[in-house]
Amino acid sequence: MSPVPKELEDVVEDVRRYLEWEAEQGRELILNAIAKPQPASAALPAPAAVGAKAKNPPTLQEVRKELGDCQRCKLARGRTKIVFGVGNPKAELVFVGEGPGAEEDAQGLPFVGMAGQLLTKMIEAMGLRREQVYICNVVKCRPPGNRDPEPDEIEACEPFLKAQLAAIRPKAIVALGRFAVQTLLRDKTPITRQRGRWREFDGIQLMPTFHPAYLLRNPSEKRHAWADLQQVMKFLEKAAPP
Repeated sequence: MSPVPKELEDVVEDVRRYLEWEAEQGRELILNAIAKPQPASAALPAPAAVGAKAKNPPTLQEVRKELGDCQRCKLARGRTKIVFGVGNPKAELVFVGEGPGAEEDAQGLPFVGMAGQLLTKMIEAMGLRREQVYICNVVKCRPPGNRDPEPDEIEACEPFLKAQLAAIRPKAIVALGRFAVQTLLRDKTPITRQRGRWREFDGIQLMPTFHPAYLLRNPSEKRHAWADLQQVMKFLEKAAPP
């Protein structure tokens, strides 16, 4: 067998030291939470088949501590508050949006503006309350002028979103809009073609649907979003209130 080149030995040693440093910093909690999306599934899944547990998942408190006073991307320079997430840490259902707006940035809470008011109505129409679910976003800081999150900003926040989902281990995720869907599924298919079809993320069933802000601009699409949520209700065995 040929001897290992000295240069390769140096690279391996550098990687080993780096991973040891990451472990000392507690970052294995974040890295273990990153998962690979699964192919689309046309059939309604069985509840017993979802919610696969990650090995040694972090708690939400640990994820928030790791996030800290985040300076990992340029969004930190213009934010007022980090918008981490809110709701039941053991929720069966998680809603994932795009990013904070002005009201969310001011309060440090997700979905509290006009789109948030609509999301609350959607949740209540499902027979649930906001405090029963968990709500978070792909990026934790407000993009300037409510512009779309940029790839480097999504990349910086993505491990924390996935760690949140690993911590909660919900039965189902509702991905609100194209950025949430693309981030979790690595699929750039337009949301108009993805909505209403069950997908899978790390053993958790995921339903893509329209973002509430889009529904405010396009009220005629609300019926499609409601049809998507009805599928989620059926999966979770929830009945709409009378």
